[in-house]
This record gives sequence, structure tokens and C-alpha cells, in this order.
Amino acid sequence: SMSEQRVKTFLENGVGRVTLSRPGKKNALDLAMFEGLAEAAEKLRGEPDLRAVVLHGEGSAFCSGLDVQNFMADPQVIGRLLQKTPGETANLAQRVAWTWREMPVPVIAALQGEVFGGGLQIALGADIRIAATDAALSVMEIRWGIIPDMAGSRILKDLVGYDVAMELALTGRILGAEEAARIGLVTGIAADPLAEAMRIASAIAGRSPDAVRAVKYLLRKSGRLGDEEGLELETRLQMSLLGGRNQMEAARAGLERREPEFVPASIEIPK
Repeated sequence: SMSEQRVKTFLENGVGRVTLSRPGKKNALDLAMFEGLAEAAEKLRGEPDLRAVVLHGEGSAFCSGLDVQNFMADPQVIGRLLQKTPGETANLAQRVAWTWREMPVPVIAALQGEVFGGGLQIALGADIRIAATDAALSVMEIRWGIIPDMAGSRILKDLVGYDVAMELALTGRILGAEEAARIGLVTGIAADPLAEAMRIASAIAGRSPDAVRAVKYLLRKSGRLGDEEGLELETRLQMSLLGGRNQMEAARAGLERREPEFVPASIEIPK
């Protein structure tokens, strides 16, 4: 299908790789790309041995944003993106960014070239972002007379603070990698961001998969909880890890100075 051509998925040694694959168009987002990203996430989420995900774009850019000509040509497509299925957290436009937050394992984005508008919002959905020295990032929606509507508004202010988020969203200006790293929009800079993202992912894949999932869930949820509920969640997750097969193996391997041999995660993480 068209959506499968647009987005490739691959799983090896516990690391899932999701590749935006429309390099001739700088991975611009058309409906097939939105559907492909949603399908890729769905496919990987169900893999019992998934340990981490790397998200990246083929060619010179991560993603230059919405394929505006494509959407101007068919206004009904916008309806498809913004329509929400009852019972879902997010509509299709939001889901291609938010789905990485809901992924049970950490997601690392490798960013090069243009990371504009919808492309930036997809990257914001990842837990960790590694930028190439040539990366250029922009909350570009204001230039089209619209707002960031792919979950970006939920995430942006948590990363850079309210005032900086406001300035970026209102000006639509383009930032280089250095400034993006300084303000916390990206986690770090690397000459080869894909290699660095893969390195981080395989380091994560070498840790207890139950603990990894618990860390992601805890950090994602605790910011939205009060102190008491946040501390209570911490305790509850810890108690569900202690004495488990992977936790015992992590401790034993550490004491015996050997590589641990983990089994797929069995921790019950609430949806």
C-alpha cells in the first residue's frame, strides 16, 4: 500500500526502526504518510520483545512538514486528519506525534536537515531527540495562519518553558541545532544522529525491559500528578518490579559481572 511505501518499519535486537521514506519530497506529510506513521506505531507496539524505537527520515531532511499543495488540492483530507474516532485520545493528525509518547518503550528521534511544522511535532513526540549539526527546526504553523495541532502544544511548553514556547509558536522562526540544544528543544547534537540514536537505543535494549517500561511510564505520568499521587505511583511501579524475573537477573548479572539475559517484559503498565 501507499502508506507502507511512505513509512518503513524494521525490528532487530529489540530495537524498532521507523523510517519516513519520501526523500524526494523531504518526507513531507501527505495522508499516506500520516496513515503510515500510525500503522507503523501500531505494528511495533504489539511486539513482545520491543525494547526501544528509533524514528528517522531518509535523505536530506527529517520532515519538512505538511505537503501543503497536496492538502490544498483536496480539502476533504483535512477533515480526515482532524476527525476523532470516539474512544481515541487523539485524532489522526495528533496521533502521529502522540503515539510515540504512548509507545510502552522509549522513542529516540534522529533529526537532520529540515524539521519544520508537523515534522517538528512528530519529533516532539519522541522521548529523546538527537540533532545533526545541520538540523533546522521551526514551529512553523503560524506562517500558514494556523496553530500547532499535532499534539505539539502539549509537549513544547514542557520542554522549553511557556515563554519560549510562546515566542517560537508566534514567530515561526527557524532555529539551528546549537540554539535548539541550548533551549532544550533537542537533547543533544551528533555528527551522525542516526548512529547516535541507534547507540542510545541499543544501550536501552541492554537494560531490564520491565524497568525501562516503568521508567517511561513514570516520567510520562508523574508530571501530571499531584505530589502524593506521583510518589504513590513511584512506589507501586517499584513494587511490581522487585523480585521479578528480569529484576533478579539484572541484579545477579551485576554482581557476577556478566551480561544479563532478559526475557520479554511482563510488567502491567496501565494504558
